[in-house]
Amino acid sequence: MMLAILLSAIAMTVIVGVRYLAVSGAFAWATRRKHPGLYMGLDPQVRREIVWSLASAAIYGIPAGVVAWGWQHRGWTRVYADIHAYPLWYWPVSVLLYLLLHDAWFYWTHRWMHRPAPFKLAHALHHASRPPTAWAAMAFHPIEALTGAIVIPLLVFFVPIHISGLAIVLTIMTVMGVTNHMGWEIFPKFMWSGRLGGWLITASHHQRHHELYACNYGLYFRHWDRLCSTDRGVGDFLREHARAERRAAAADAAGVPATADGPSSLQSGR
Repeated sequence: MMLAILLSAIAMTVIVGVRYLAVSGAFAWATRRKHPGLYMGLDPQVRREIVWSLASAAIYGIPAGVVAWGWQHRGWTRVYADIHAYPLWYWPVSVLLYLLLHDAWFYWTHRWMHRPAPFKLAHALHHASRPPTAWAAMAFHPIEALTGAIVIPLLVFFVPIHISGLAIVLTIMTVMGVTNHMGWEIFPKFMWSGRLGGWLITASHHQRHHELYACNYGLYFRHWDRLCSTDRGVGDFLREHARAERRAAAADAAGVPATADGPSSLQSGR
């Protein structure tokens, strides 16, 4: 039994790591296509982000692998495979419930991480990415990674969800984690501006957190920030894009060959 649990944990760690490399790599490629030069000169930072993210993959993968084994072989969790085990209307409700609970956990643990002691001990590592890139989504100190890794494995013990709904939750978690950090807005304007944008979090909202720190702590939704007066609205990306222009100009002046990002051509803050 212990060997089977160990193999499940290893397998899930590999899955999380490969998922990170695939999704972050895809959005990094999209960044090179949309905003050539945005990550120019950030190669050492990107390497550091990848190393810490792969370490976090193990911290996320181990508890997920143990719980997955328990679900398959001992029926530990409330994850169900028969779509008719609950009314069909419960499927979208469960997905939304998981997102709301995850968002609440993230808001309060993230806000706690910005207190001086935990910030210095752990969260400063994530904010060392200036600016964050598509590779920074899981670049966490192990303490911070642990606070994020336990929430979904804990929820499956208490809140029923179909296996496909859980896959949707994990997909949203992965995509939003990457896109919120990649330095430009990939989603249409109605998702970050106007009535709907007043409640959803995308890169435009999270970018301001990385600029100002003591605000915009949420993950998916803005209601906790608004209720707790920590919402500072959405920002733009003009400052970071201007810095990328200056890095590119300095590299050109020094005769440094272009990186894989190519020459800079950043004309828009979005």
